[in-house]
Amino acid sequence: MLYSTLTPAEKRRLFRARLRETDEVLRLPGAFNPLSARLIERKGFEGVYVSGAVVAADLGLPDIGLTTLTEVAQRAGQIARMTDLPTLVDADTGFGEPMNAARTVQTLEDVGVAGLHVEDQVNPKRCGHLDGKQVVDLDTAVKRVRAAVEGRRDPDFLVMARTDVRAVEGLDVAVDRVRALVDAGADAVFPEALTGLAEFEAVAAAVDVPVLANMTEFGKGQLHTVDQLRDAGVRIVIWPVSLLRLAMGEASRGLDEIAETGTQARLLDRMQHRADLYDLIDYEGYSAFDGGVFDFTVER
Repeated sequence: MLYSTLTPAEKRRLFRARLRETDEVLRLPGAFNPLSARLIERKGFEGVYVSGAVVAADLGLPDIGLTTLTEVAQRAGQIARMTDLPTLVDADTGFGEPMNAARTVQTLEDVGVAGLHVEDQVNPKRCGHLDGKQVVDLDTAVKRVRAAVEGRRDPDFLVMARTDVRAVEGLDVAVDRVRALVDAGADAVFPEALTGLAEFEAVAAAVDVPVLANMTEFGKGQLHTVDQLRDAGVRIVIWPVSLLRLAMGEASRGLDEIAETGTQARLLDRMQHRADLYDLIDYEGYSAFDGGVFDFTVER
């Protein structure tokens, strides 16, 4: 009932322990709102991801650095408190330069997420699977990561470094850059827009920290299975926009049906039933709590 049964510190500790003590691949679908985060947990996944592209799209904006730290932190906190799973957040470029990255870490610590990633694109950034993106020089990228690491107060808060340099300067430069970002203190790395399993293998072989794979649709990379990525050395997989795309696709088809026929009658078997929604929200738990508080007598 209400929010997570675990404190943010405990979720962070368990997340780091799972990465450190097991070889399993942690699966983090992207949540577009708190209710979808609860569904992710109900379906047995190991974590929740909050995509910057999804936060922007939810606000009706393109993913070109228009969202603010306040907007991302608010949505990330709403999502994180709704589930016992760890929540990993896309923090773009840290919303500025190195000192901004440190402030971003502390702000996201305060809202209860388990970790974030900061990237090496020029600020303001753009979607990692679009052409024309630019990356900062290595020195600036290293300073962002170092500032983020220095800014955290909870040592279990995961600071991940994302690099977009593969699509700009090639795989060899990307491998060199992830090594430098790990040397700067990154707890994990996110090489964006790799083109195949062999490239994931090359990155995983170059560093001794967890590697994240982004299995986004309609991007530059191929879609691989969790098993394939595990064999390539990947430890974390995200599907950042999948749930939003599924929801919006079905919403579009549903609105077409209503516009054409004047009724939603033929859509009922494609909807989440009210009983299932109430179960996911835990109406029964709220009712029991309310009854326990108000349905009592005072002994005299």
